[in-house]
Amino acid sequence: MLLADLYTIKEDVIIDNVQTAVVTLNAAHDVFKGHFPGNPVTPGVCMLQIIKELTEKRVGASLLMKKASNVKFMAVINPEKTPDLTIVNTFTDSDDIIKVKNTFQYGDTIALKVVVHFEKS
Repeated sequence: MLLADLYTIKEDVIIDNVQTAVVTLNAAHDVFKGHFPGNPVTPGVCMLQIIKELTEKRVGASLLMKKASNVKFMAVINPEKTPDLTIVNTFTDSDDIIKVKNTFQYGDTIALKVVVHFEKS
């Protein structure tokens, strides 16, 4: 985990090419003290890192992000108000590239949609 203690995985289920994880953000983590004081917001780069780490867990290898497309930040994730997130990764693998269609959501609110391409490092 690049940012130790940023989140904990409560559930991680992989069925066929779909990974569904439930994570809880640590609202006391230092990253939220600077982003933003008094009104913490989960940085987009941290969300992308969580996607990468969940994907690495699935494939059992270190990955490099090669491309992100169709990035849509649709709602703010405040870890004090909505610490529990459902992350759904749908995978399309080839020999060289692992393509992940992702959504981050809390309740019925979708906070992020993105397509990420990784390659094994």
